Amino acid sequence: MLPKIKWLVLAISFIGISSYAEIIHSERSLYRNIIVEDKGDLRCLKFNERSQKSHQSCMLKSQPDKLVFNYTKLLTSSLLLIDQPKSVLIIGLGGGTMSNMLHQLYPNARIDNVEIDPAVIKVAREYFGFFENQHINTYAKDGRIFVKRAKLKKQSYDLIILDAYNGDYIPEHLMTAEFLQESKSLLSEQGVLAANTFSISKLYAHESATYQSVFGYFYNVKKENNGNRIILAQKNYQTTPEILRQRTLNLADKLERYDVDIDELSQLLQSTQDQQDWPAHSKVLTDQFSPANLLNLD
Repeated sequence: MLPKIKWLVLAISFIGISSYAEIIHSERSLYRNIIVEDKGDLRCLKFNERSQKSHQSCMLKSQPDKLVFNYTKLLTSSLLLIDQPKSVLIIGLGGGTMSNMLHQLYPNARIDNVEIDPAVIKVAREYFGFFENQHINTYAKDGRIFVKRAKLKKQSYDLIILDAYNGDYIPEHLMTAEFLQESKSLLSEQGVLAANTFSISKLYAHESATYQSVFGYFYNVKKENNGNRIILAQKNYQTTPEILRQRTLNLADKLERYDVDIDELSQLLQSTQDQQDWPAHSKVLTDQFSPANLLNLD
């Protein structure tokens, strides 16, 4: 048992931590609870008031361009696989961080943001500096429905970013082989798909097997002692070490303002052609077999 004085210190510390965050916006949308809270210079979007793991997007109010989350920095590794993307599709808006950054890097690129929850779009605009113009469009739609309709319209994208979360994990219908095949059909010949997922998920092997079934070899991007994993898949597997080195040099200065070390990220790319880190006979996720609710994060 701890001495009384230690219990008192712990209690005071807990109260201090709990009262430190100021909720500046809270609402219940059709899909979730939405909370915006400030902790000093840090502003975060949350979908669950009690869990720190529910942060969907964060920004530093004094340095809005600086990327806060490890996964957003890891996502920029997708730029190593393509030169000057002219069209981008982002499924899952959050605070609009990726859209803002990509527009600053490639001001003439068309960026389509897809977010199922209109309330999230409104909050991104009002509290996180998310902006739109003639090059940036935002659609309040389910990501899979948008992809299906874009396919019918024969649209294509150089870069597709999958970053949709429901507060717990990726929605099941955005994880299956059928959805990935539909997304792949939207990629240009040089196109790249980047997916934000987790290295500690019980679905790791299933997700990996699913991406392999659709794309063949892909890249894993992850750090030790961190739960994030970015999957990078190309419509045509063709990147060479020489191309990676040149793109790293080209991007280094451009990404410095976002606090991204692209040289470090380039060294994290691990091709599954060289290393397959999941069991060979892992079951592929399909529209008929997608048990994400049973195989979720601990």
